[in-house]
Amino acid sequence: MTDFQSVFGAAPAGGWAAPGRVNLIGEHTDYNDGFVLPVALPHTARAAVRRRDDGLLRLHSEQGDGTVTELGVAELTPGAVDGWAKYPAAVVWALREAGHEVGGADLWIDSDVPTGAGLSSSAALECVVATAYNDLHELGLTAPELALIAQRAENAFVGVPCGVMDQMASMCCAEGGALFLDTRDLSQRQVPLDLAGHGLRLLVIDTRVKHDLADGAYAELRAGCERAAELLGLRALRDLPAARLETALDRLPAELRPLVRHVVTEGARVERAVALLDAGDLAGLGPILTAGHASLRDDYRVSCPETDLAAATAVQAGALGARMTGGGFGGSVLALVEDGALDQVAAAVTTAFTEAGYAAPRTFAATPAAGARRIS
Repeated sequence: MTDFQSVFGAAPAGGWAAPGRVNLIGEHTDYNDGFVLPVALPHTARAAVRRRDDGLLRLHSEQGDGTVTELGVAELTPGAVDGWAKYPAAVVWALREAGHEVGGADLWIDSDVPTGAGLSSSAALECVVATAYNDLHELGLTAPELALIAQRAENAFVGVPCGVMDQMASMCCAEGGALFLDTRDLSQRQVPLDLAGHGLRLLVIDTRVKHDLADGAYAELRAGCERAAELLGLRALRDLPAARLETALDRLPAELRPLVRHVVTEGARVERAVALLDAGDLAGLGPILTAGHASLRDDYRVSCPETDLAAATAVQAGALGARMTGGGFGGSVLALVEDGALDQVAAAVTTAFTEAGYAAPRTFAATPAAGARRIS
């Protein structure tokens, strides 16, 4: 294990952290201008940073191969950087594209956000760099503005057409709460999520699998949603009321109907979940999670055998509800469990994976944590 000084030969100007996220409900709604309800994980990407005046961006990751990647800030262009370094490079590029006169830096990165698990490790990395640059250059950008910079970085530089949920969660979530976010106008409200006070826990089950189908499928799904909205004369699928869903489906090609059904019903599930949290009925989230998984499996078709097995086994073992979380085709499952059932649910899923011939999943309890911040 190295530190900033041993890598770069001097002390950093400060340290920052930004969390990964797990989404309670509201999957694939963010790029449809819909509602989402994520919480920040205690797992974070951390950065020690020092400004440079020579236009060089020097990057070191504790999860990398031990080398330092050097890039010229003025030469950063979309598609020109590979591997993990493209995420911090993308943020610097996006800040400059937005008119902010930022330069080079030495960045030492460490992260315990699981990668490839649908828990937004890339957004955490983007947001910690954006937060550090905002402070070091005294840009005065708000957390939502930094989230939009990070989203722009991932869309235009990295080339992933994601919505804004992951970056907004990493920037804006509060400890002990869930972020009720309208992705159209970015209005938000922190909804109290006192799991411990209700004898509940959130169990994250990282299946440790990611299927190659995800590479182009995300863009295809988004394009299908946009096509459906266009055919229905809507700005986005968010504008289709649940009461008009069945009538609208009759007007669409058969291949688009399941996508629309998921987006509309998922939006309703988010609003129902928020109402339950406001009423203090946290256990009532369980059936909503399970219904959300069924929709992602049967209508949106982004689940896979491993996430289906994890969700079903968790419920059979006593979880109040469970669903896959993240973009899909692997990644993680989120289960709502009573405090005393945490270990038995985790053990049941691990046993089921062994019997199915799958590698053992990683399981951990998630406590709603704070968003991006300076730590030193």
